[in-house]
Amino acid sequence: MKVSYFPGCTLKTHAKDLDTYARKCAEILGITLEEIEEWQCCGGAFTTAKNESATKLSSVRALKAAKDKGQALVTVCSACHNVIKQTNYTMATDAEVRMKVNNYMAPEEPYAGETQVYHYLELIRDVVGFDKVREKVVNPLKGQKIGAYYGCLLLRPNSVMKMDDPENPQIIEDLIRALGATPVVYPYRNECCGGYTVIEDPEFAGRKSKIITESAKGHGVDRLVTACPLCKYNLVKNGSEVPVVYFTELMAEALGVKEMA
Repeated sequence: MKVSYFPGCTLKTHAKDLDTYARKCAEILGITLEEIEEWQCCGGAFTTAKNESATKLSSVRALKAAKDKGQALVTVCSACHNVIKQTNYTMATDAEVRMKVNNYMAPEEPYAGETQVYHYLELIRDVVGFDKVREKVVNPLKGQKIGAYYGCLLLRPNSVMKMDDPENPQIIEDLIRALGATPVVYPYRNECCGGYTVIEDPEFAGRKSKIITESAKGHGVDRLVTACPLCKYNLVKNGSEVPVVYFTELMAEALGVKEMA
């Protein structure tokens, strides 16, 4: 199966493991991630203002590139996924924004939200299936207690993202089970780590992150897994006593490709 792939800026710099292992695990599971040519930064945050069109252009270009290939568009970074999914929804549902964005681009070939957008986790759950993941495991992570850290961008706004129940998500826990480990449900797993406030108010981000990691540690978590480079940065920077890894790294361990990176 071939899909269009939008890696995003951070996966090419500080979050290379998230990208590298996503690609290797996809190969094992029969998926070809075709990186979009000449992609640009998604924008980093979705701008809700209707009179702000320029920040949506790079996401729309990626979406249209996937449409032109007749492929779904897959993202791995939580922030990129949030921006692209919200942009796609807006292009499908808001005629005013759609007109303005298409006027910037190619009015003769308008884009109207036709592309199917998956987060990598959704692709694994909804297309590949956790049963197939389980079949491909060569190093089951038996005995490991893993805590999923969702953060906020994967799940919210739920009316648009529609990945999972924002109050009681299960998608990462189901993946953890498929890899042979034991998922640990703990408070704050779907709460914000402080996000971009780390730039202007690092103390606030520090407090938010500390609450999350202390909660996880108190519930016996051996490791935390996340899909968000910024979440990982905040949790690690603020002294997490629990190791924090990307979910793709956990997959790579179980599927036997981590040593190949």
